[in-house]
Amino acid sequence: MSSNTLVLIACLAVAVVLFLGLANMMRGGSASVSQRLMRLRVLLQFIAIVFIMGVVWWRSA
Repeated sequence: MSSNTLVLIACLAVAVVLFLGLANMMRGGSASVSQRLMRLRVLLQFIAIVFIMGVVWWRSA
């Protein structure tokens, strides 16, 4: 699996969780579910940033 694919998957995972959390909040869903989804989004964003920085570092070497 190429590095571009990993970065793309990580970014898409962040977007999916973000939209699920926003959809839950807009329809008046459970606040605890929204909170859990937003925490998951932050974790996925961290992972995506680590992947992106790793790819940048790898390609600059």
